[in-house]
Amino acid sequence: TLGYRVGTLGFLSTGDSGLPGNYGLWDQHTAIAWVHRNIRSFGGDPDKITIFGESAGGASVSFQTLTPHNKGLYKRAISQSGVALCPWAINKNPRRFAEEVALKVNCPTDQSMAACLKMTDPALLTLAGSLSISSSPDHPLVNNLVLSPVIDGDFLPDEPSNLFHNAADIDYIAGVNDMDGHLFTALDVPSVNSHLVDTPIEDVKRLLGTYTKEKGKAGLENAYSTYTSTWGSNPNKETIKKTVVEIGTDYIFLVPTQAALYLHAANATTGRTYSYLFSQPNRMGGIGRPYPSWMGADQADDLQYVFGKPFTTPLAYWPGHRDVSGYMIAYWTN
Repeated sequence: TLGYRVGTLGFLSTGDSGLPGNYGLWDQHTAIAWVHRNIRSFGGDPDKITIFGESAGGASVSFQTLTPHNKGLYKRAISQSGVALCPWAINKNPRRFAEEVALKVNCPTDQSMAACLKMTDPALLTLAGSLSISSSPDHPLVNNLVLSPVIDGDFLPDEPSNLFHNAADIDYIAGVNDMDGHLFTALDVPSVNSHLVDTPIEDVKRLLGTYTKEKGKAGLENAYSTYTSTWGSNPNKETIKKTVVEIGTDYIFLVPTQAALYLHAANATTGRTYSYLFSQPNRMGGIGRPYPSWMGADQADDLQYVFGKPFTTPLAYWPGHRDVSGYMIAYWTN
């Protein structure tokens, strides 16, 4: 694994050359280049390097395949629950948050802002970038993730959707967990996890309204009709709760991932394209447990299987879990 700068030190940007941003992505690139130069010394093959990551790491992998700076440094890439096209992956207006941070550390917001921020104590700068995780259907958590990569004209010279030609020779796997959005929607609509409290249909509409804001009223009505088409006249509370999670999963992870897969395949020359859906149920679902019994695979549930935890702590898992882990390890490392 590699470490890289996160938060303000990794991604704060003024949207111009003063603080261009993407420092965390440059850190990753530097580490990848180091591995490529030195992997023979560790018994590896520089022509068979695979990079993979999950969530923000999955999006990072996606960005690394799209930048023109990584040509020839690795052969394969795997994005788990995160790609460059995700709505949280790119900050379209980085200066607004940079100005908020500047005010917190007593820096001006004029042309001298970047210089002042560069001289600010790193600890203070990091604390100033702390995000509020309070959310609601009208202000979902995914919209608060503003310390993200930016289109800087260098590492990312264009919109991610226009950069897939840079991944033409990369073998690419991308996929999601079947309830990836649960982690987010359970914060936006807390009743989703409650065995006792119903989720109001109005909350479904509010969340959809936020996600489809750019599409207007027609977009909301179309989306609502699609997601409720199988409800019938009197949907039960479980159906409504699962629909909320499905909406979040689609918007935050699944649809962007499918779009990335299509673009990779359309631009590929020698690179191959693979997709997966992980659906091993979360082990904390059920009566008397934190999550409902209908819970599928939540955000990050795949990691324990990719890293072989059912083998290293066998008493905590069933044989079927070890089968899943074995399959995933084989796919990821073949």
